Parts: sequence; structure tokens; C-alpha cells
Amino acid sequence: MFQDFKIVGDRPVAIQVKEYVKRLIIKGALQADQKLPSTREASGLLRVSRNTIIAAYEGLEDDGFTYAIPGKGSYVAAMANQSAADNRGADGSAAWQIHWKARMNEYAVSAVELDMMKQGIRANKGTISFTSIAPDERLFDLKDVRRAFLDRMAIEGQVLLNYGYAKGYKPLIEYLMRYMENKGVDISGKDLLITGGFTEGFDIVLSALRPSARRGAAICENPTHHTAIKNLRLQGFEITGIPMERDGINVELLEAVLQKQTNRFDLAYLTPSYHNPTGIVMSPAKRMAVMKLMMRYEIPVIEDGFNEELRYSGAHVAPLIATAGQGNGVIYIGSFSKVLFPGLRVGWVLGDRALIDALESIKRARTIHTSTVDQSILYQYLLNGNFDKYVKKARTEYKRKYELTKACCEAHLPEAQLTGDGGLHLFLTFPAGVDTRQLLEACTEQGVIFTPGDRFFIQEGEGTNTLRLGFSRVTDENIERGIQIIGEQARRFFKI
Repeated sequence: MFQDFKIVGDRPVAIQVKEYVKRLIIKGALQADQKLPSTREASGLLRVSRNTIIAAYEGLEDDGFTYAIPGKGSYVAAMANQSAADNRGADGSAAWQIHWKARMNEYAVSAVELDMMKQGIRANKGTISFTSIAPDERLFDLKDVRRAFLDRMAIEGQVLLNYGYAKGYKPLIEYLMRYMENKGVDISGKDLLITGGFTEGFDIVLSALRPSARRGAAICENPTHHTAIKNLRLQGFEITGIPMERDGINVELLEAVLQKQTNRFDLAYLTPSYHNPTGIVMSPAKRMAVMKLMMRYEIPVIEDGFNEELRYSGAHVAPLIATAGQGNGVIYIGSFSKVLFPGLRVGWVLGDRALIDALESIKRARTIHTSTVDQSILYQYLLNGNFDKYVKKARTEYKRKYELTKACCEAHLPEAQLTGDGGLHLFLTFPAGVDTRQLLEACTEQGVIFTPGDRFFIQEGEGTNTLRLGFSRVTDENIERGIQIIGEQARRFFKI
């Protein structure tokens, strides 16, 4: 005993000793009322200072795992390992076991099946990975983030570390309302809820709009964001996908589907700017046409404000919620996760005041509130004027990588049709007959991975000739080398 103790990392050694002895007690290696080695003996056995042992023993006593007898030493408390003994069964039978997979409901089983991260590719060290569309952490301006944290903590640190409000941190709500107003949104009659990123906001909205008496019906672009597909299905919605064109959703097909509908669609989910996965920006003309159709058929629109800040050419296009004017039919879900810092889990839902009031109650019932510390850091960072400076730097760097990636695709994958007007990825469509999952297997053997495009399509078997290339976290050298390998394998396998 005591021979397997090893100091790891930079945690205080006294805490490591305390946790080590605690594990021995819980496992039953040290029995109730058994005397622990003296502080001097333990110091020699564990090869740490006697003061470290004294601190560890004090911590064990504070936690109720030991008791001290003055002049005699420390002993294992009687109840410390009782739970472990109980679990073995009073009659010595095996520990109590539940077959949890058999207990899982349909929601849990579906969540596992739809979990793209669990079904994803495991990249070996040194692999060139085009799977991520997260921002490049090398661009993060840590000095300004640190200053924002210190500034806000100095102003109201004690408040920030306590419970917050379900609706969100008021200064940030007010800032984001002005931010959306500057995008051309008429905020009269509207309100805003802070969420833990886009996904929580989307899930809360779906739970509020899901019909009670039947399965829901949703309409969206095809392909579309995999997280949206997953959450729509988990919430019980049947999804109708409308194909994309070079300037956005096919409006003629959309109108035809709406005219033929036998049951009303409960909602539409649309990503008009830097669409995931295609990167397409919906044209202003199509935005107006889509909004007219949604208004005519009275279908609420959930707008995903994905990557709006990362357009590399042309003028800014107003979001759908801006084209709605004083109308309340659009629910806008935004976040800065792709352009700023995904680690700060902050997003927002902007919509009709009555809707936000209900969403606030759902939020309170689920998570009480989004981290106030995260919200306050983001608010102070924005207030300090760092956002515009950072976005300018990020846009310049990502534009350069975007153009490099595009040029490499045109050189090494001339058979593929490219889409992507901005953002952090490109979408490639190969001639019919090319199976990008087979291509992925071949490329994986050569040390390159990407995201097959079929997982973004509504129906199984669609989009098998497509793939998404995320370039934001890939070095220039690896962009060039990786796309060259993809091109070589595509020609070898598919004779294109």
C-alpha cells in the first residue's frame, strides 16, 4: 500500500495526497477505525513533506473521511466506506446493476444515433483535418479578453458570481438590441433572450412551437445545418427540404410545396447568410420572395444568423427579420461563436415580446440562466470597442485562407462545383456517381479528412457526391497539401 502514489500535473500536492487516501478508503483498502500512518511515516512512504501530509490529513477530517484522537493519530471514519460495502450486497451478492441502455427512451436513443461527433472520424496525430468550422484560436486577442474580465469583475464581481436572470444579463441584452437595430431590424414590439449558444436557443424555440396533438412539420433548405436536423427530429418534427440554387433556396419549388401542402407547416428554418454547409448567401430578391410566401401561408420563420459578419465581398445583406419590418413572424437566433469565442457559450433569440416571455420561462425551468460571467465578459469586450477591431483582423485572415482554399480546389478538383460566399468553409459537389464517403476512406489512409456532405441532407441517400471543407484552423501548407491529396484520390478512385 502507498507504493503507487504519483504526483501529477501542477495541482497542490496536499490535495493529491488527500484524494489518493480518500480513494483507498472508498475502495475498502483502508477499513473503518484503522489507524493511518503517522505524518512522519506517510511523509517517507509518499515522498512528500510532512507539512503536506498534515494538510492532507486535515482535509480528510474536514471531509468526514477520518477522525483524530489527540496524542494517538488519525483513523478512518466508520461511515466513510459504508456505501461501497452496501453496494456489494448484504449477502455478498454482486453489486447492484441496471441495464441502462434498456431504460433509454426514444429521445435518448435518437440523440445517440444523430450525434455527429460520436459518429465522426477520429483523426490520428498529424492528420490534415478539414472537418472543423470553428474559429482559429491563434487569432484570439487574449489581452483584450483578459482586460474585459478584469474590468467587469472590478465593477461588479460579487454580483456576477451569484445567480443571474433567466432572460439574461441586462447590459448585454441592451447592447444586442442596439446591435440588431443597426442591422436594420425594427425592434418595436420585440424582445431578446440570452441563451447558451445557438443550439440551446434553437431547442427552446422548437420546444415552444412543437404541436401537442400531432407531429410537427418543418420546412428548410436542403442541405442544411446538421444540428438543426438533429434537434428538429428529436423534437418530433417531420422535415421537408427545398433544394438550393446558387443564390439561395429554390423559390419556385418552395412555392409549389406550399401550394400542395395538406397540413400547415409549423415553422420554417432558414440560414440566409453563409449557409451551412453550402456557404451561399441568399440574394435580396429571394429574401423578399421567401418572406412574402411565409407571410401568405402564415409560417413562422426561425432565422439562423450564422456567420453574418464573415462576408468577404459585396455589400452586407439585411437579415430576414429586418425585411419583416414591424411584422413579428421571424425569430432570429444569433451568436458570435464562429467569429469570436465559442468557449463563451452565449447566444440570443430575438423575437416577438410575447414569445420571448414564454421562452424565458422555459429557459428558467431548464437551466435557470446562462453563465453571467460569460455574458459579462462578452459585454465588456464589446463595450471596450474590441469587436470591430477583432472582426477586421479575422475577416482579413479568413478571406486570405478562403481564397487560398478556393484556388487549390480549382487547381486540384476542377470537376467539383464550388459554393461558398464567405464564412469558414467551402462546399464541393462532384459529378453523380462519386461517393465522398469512399473518397474519405481513401483520403484518411493518406492522412486527410473532411466532412461528407450527405449528413447535411434531409433524406438518406441524398448528397452522397458532396463534401464540406472547413479551412479556418488549417495552415496554408496543409490546405495546399490536403486538397492536392483529395484531388489525387478522387481521380484514382472515380476516374474523373
